[in-house]
Amino acid sequence: MLAPDRRSFLKLTAAGVAAAGVSMPWVARAATQRVVVIGGGPGGATAAHYLKRFAPELDVTLIEANANYHTCFMSNEVVAGLRKLDELAVGFDGLKKAGVTVVTDLVTGIDATAKTVATKGGQSFGYDRCIVAAGIDFKFDAIAGYSAEAAEAMPHAYKAGPQTTLLRRQLEAMPDGGTFVLVAPPNPFRCPPGPYERASLVADYFKRNKPKSKVVILDAKDAFSKQKLFEEAWTRFFGYGTADSMITWVPAKQGGTVKEVDVAGRTVVAEAGRFKGDVVNLIPPQMAGRIARDAGLAEKGWAAIDARTFESKAVPGVHVIGDAAVATAMPKSGYAASSQAKAAAAAVIQLLRGQPVFSVPLINTCYSFINKDYCFSIAGIYEPSPDGATLAERTDAGGTSPLAKDDDYRLREARYAHSWFDNIVKDSWG
Repeated sequence: MLAPDRRSFLKLTAAGVAAAGVSMPWVARAATQRVVVIGGGPGGATAAHYLKRFAPELDVTLIEANANYHTCFMSNEVVAGLRKLDELAVGFDGLKKAGVTVVTDLVTGIDATAKTVATKGGQSFGYDRCIVAAGIDFKFDAIAGYSAEAAEAMPHAYKAGPQTTLLRRQLEAMPDGGTFVLVAPPNPFRCPPGPYERASLVADYFKRNKPKSKVVILDAKDAFSKQKLFEEAWTRFFGYGTADSMITWVPAKQGGTVKEVDVAGRTVVAEAGRFKGDVVNLIPPQMAGRIARDAGLAEKGWAAIDARTFESKAVPGVHVIGDAAVATAMPKSGYAASSQAKAAAAAVIQLLRGQPVFSVPLINTCYSFINKDYCFSIAGIYEPSPDGATLAERTDAGGTSPLAKDDDYRLREARYAHSWFDNIVKDSWG
């Protein structure tokens, strides 16, 4: 059996497809080595998939609480009525066919001393290395009056599933001439352009169906990802910057930070005053998912890692990837999680085999829609520092879509985005 070298891994990472040639010899060991992967999102699924791809002899177990996973990427299309939620559902049959043992259960603990993972169903799984893709949780108590229960009236819809459907139904029931209030969270959070894409697609839905309605974005920040591209599109399609603009953005410096909510009154209290919405979409501040916090991996809200291997700095033998990890300059996104998963899978194999670990650049790509035919993107390449302390973005690669492009250009990007979605789903879940 052969393990990946740097060149072949770079091909796999850059293309997201199977490249073949590899060159590190594998010496058989007496006992099968075990890797447990926690979480079946794009990070965990990709890690499990590539562990078996790089090293079929490994015993790889993926533990995920849900029988199906709904991707967060493209979920704003569901909110805007451009896609059905079922179209975002992915199963785990592809991973099973690849040789991954898939367990549907909730992980309740990681014992790093005994090297075991416990589940709610009473199962225990031993590991030689563990990969945790814990995703995010919300800091509901960061905003007075908000809670997990309040989210059933003021949905966050930032984990794809029932909340996505709830927000869509609220928008459908909203009267023409109503106001949609979106509360954007402070950094860091999952999918930095996500709230602004959502505001855009909701405004497009209003333009087509409820043209007297308005979108108000209350923001805890003074700048956001792809801002110039969003504002260019908002100006063109929604009259942004005029008295009749369908979209109003209130940044932190203008009092956009929300401190309190009145759920019954559908009102949020920001530094700029009180804002009443017919629909309120409140995206709370975020932190690493529960299992990362409970296991001591995320001591300050997020999990510190070695950027070369994604091994936890707090708990040896456990690697943290995706949204839960502190990947410094690298954003929290589905594609970033997938890229990190491949790097972590390669590192885990090399560590198990006692081989030197090579570090590789990581990739992020993210598409944002204004309407079904108008899209733009951002891409970045990130290099781990020699000591693994940081991931820094390269300045000689990547970048955002250019401004002032015609409709054909934006339509091509929309088609690229949907092709990207199909490819990452196949690459991650098989």
